[in-house]
Amino acid sequence: MQPLKQILLHRLETQGIDARNIPGFIRSLAGAIFNNPGMNHAQVNQRLRYLGWDGFDVDYHTLQLAIACFEAEGMDGPEAKPPCWFEKTFAPATL
Repeated sequence: MQPLKQILLHRLETQGIDARNIPGFIRSLAGAIFNNPGMNHAQVNQRLRYLGWDGFDVDYHTLQLAIACFEAEGMDGPEAKPPCWFEKTFAPATL
């Protein structure tokens, strides 16, 4: 697994997202970012809450890390990867 993805996974887990929910969260986060690339982290959080992710707020650094991870994975937009792109290489640290 790439270092950026490992760092992102670890950061999300330490910030309280259950490891089993990370792939779905990442998919929602990617959709929010690529739907409107100019959003700041507060706007991304608002979009994520609209999508049902009420218990977690993305901070600025996590958002930037996620964007860097998506770019490293070759995502230029929501159609750039299939919906299961993240799950193929996802291996949570703990279950």
